[in-house]
Amino acid sequence: MTLEEIRGQDTVPESTTRMQGAGKALHELLLSAQRQGCLTAGVYESAKVLNVDPDNVTFCVLAADEEDEGDIALQIHFTLIQAFCCENDIDIVRVGDVQRLAAIVGAGDEAGAPGDLHCILISNPHEDAWKDPALEKLSLFCEESRSVNDWVPSITLPE
Repeated sequence: MTLEEIRGQDTVPESTTRMQGAGKALHELLLSAQRQGCLTAGVYESAKVLNVDPDNVTFCVLAADEEDEGDIALQIHFTLIQAFCCENDIDIVRVGDVQRLAAIVGAGDEAGAPGDLHCILISNPHEDAWKDPALEKLSLFCEESRSVNDWVPSITLPE
C-alpha cells in the first residue's frame, strides 16, 4: 500500500465532513453578507469591484452548472478572476449549483429566472475587518485546501 492510498483512506470521511461543514458555512456567510449589504453578484459587477477596491473584498464564490462548463467566455472570466483573487489573497471557492445559490441569495428577475450568480463577492461592510464565524471557517477551509494544492476548492451547498 502506498502513502497516497493510506492518506486517501484516512481522509475520505474527514473530507466529506469538512466539505459539509464548508457548505453550511458558505450558506451562513451568503445570508449574513446579504443582510449586511456586502454581497456583489455577477461576473461584470464583481470585476468592477475587484478593479476599484480589491482590498475590501474578503471572499469570492464562482458558480457554474454542468451546462456552463462548455461556455468558453465564462471559463476565461473565471480564470482571470481566480488569478486576480490569488494575487490579492482573496479566498475563493467553486460551487456547482447555480439554482441552489439563487435560492439562498434570492437573486433573480421578475420572471423568477436567476440573475448572474456565476461570481459572488463578499466585501467588508466597514473599514474594520469583518469578524464572521462562517467567514473564518471558510478561510480555514481554503487555507487547508491550498496546503494540499487545491487552490480553488469545490463546495457543495446543503439542501
